[in-house]
Amino acid sequence: MNVSVHGAKTQLSKLLDLVEDGESVVIERHGRPVAQLVPVRKRRASPLGAMRGQFTMTEGWERALTDEEAEAFWGGR
Repeated sequence: MNVSVHGAKTQLSKLLDLVEDGESVVIERHGRPVAQLVPVRKRRASPLGAMRGQFTMTEGWERALTDEEAEAFWGGR
């Protein structure tokens, strides 16, 4: 659906209802599209602990790398 800027300002509530129903609305200025109203994509929340129990971390994994280890890491070795 296409609507003018003036139409969008006067009918915003109705246009938002259409968008909530899945329709996209193109807002035009002087016959040229300038904006589009589309439904917001719902992001699926990643559940905390989703990978719990699927792998284990070795003791000391959080320690800082030694200079040699860091050099090997950044050098691709």
